[in-house]
Amino acid sequence: MTTVQDLAAKAGDERITMLTAYDAPTAEIVEEAGVDAILVGDSMGNAVLGHDSTLPVTVDEVRSRTAAVARATDDALVVADMPFLSYGVDESDAVEHCGRMLKEADANAVKLESGPHTVDLTERLVDLGIPVMAHLGLTPQRVNQLGGYFRQGTDEESATEMLDLARAHEEAGAFSLVLEHVPSNVARQITEALDIPTIGIGAGPDTDGQVLVLNDVFGMSDRTPPFSAQFGDVKSEMEDAVEGFREAVESGEFPAEEHSYDEDAVEDLY
Repeated sequence: MTTVQDLAAKAGDERITMLTAYDAPTAEIVEEAGVDAILVGDSMGNAVLGHDSTLPVTVDEVRSRTAAVARATDDALVVADMPFLSYGVDESDAVEHCGRMLKEADANAVKLESGPHTVDLTERLVDLGIPVMAHLGLTPQRVNQLGGYFRQGTDEESATEMLDLARAHEEAGAFSLVLEHVPSNVARQITEALDIPTIGIGAGPDTDGQVLVLNDVFGMSDRTPPFSAQFGDVKSEMEDAVEGFREAVESGEFPAEEHSYDEDAVEDLY
């Protein structure tokens, strides 16, 4: 099984792969492909729960789906993505919410969308035995504050602040760092400055690893971010399968004889 120590040891040496998953069947597919880590992302809000953002996602929804992913996997590192307002308000509540992901959902670690407010919390969680993956750059839970999903760290001041926060979270005990939608050269400099691995999404090729939302990888999304890529066309396959089922039922082709069974003992009911 991949541990946080295994992932951390890959920094500067081996490329790290991480994908999101929100249920057992897709988690099995991701693990069988040999992906290092599965993020049970709050991106489930957009990807599978029908919301326009990640903000409505609850602790219980993340806990339930993390447990499903954990039950379906043996080797991949399972990371629970802590949703909006599950941390950052009251430390004791945040510790409890994060702890439930390990205690009740069998996660291996939690991810926090990070900022100055999460440095002390990261240290507290790590002290309690809860591994933390930090997340800087574009943090979607701040979409209302940011005014949209825009690239971050595009000037010297904000890039320097990001680097300082990355170092602070490393010192607080975070075992890795997600960098989202930042300039490649900023991500490269942060990666070079840290001993813990960086995992990029829209952060260029020089991070220690890459993460994408599974819906984008599968080709399930109507719109994909400019920094993402489709590696399949699962949506078309599903559409064809559903249309084939409808046509077969309407024509009487399904169910066929091989899909049915007669019981001789109940031939004469009336």
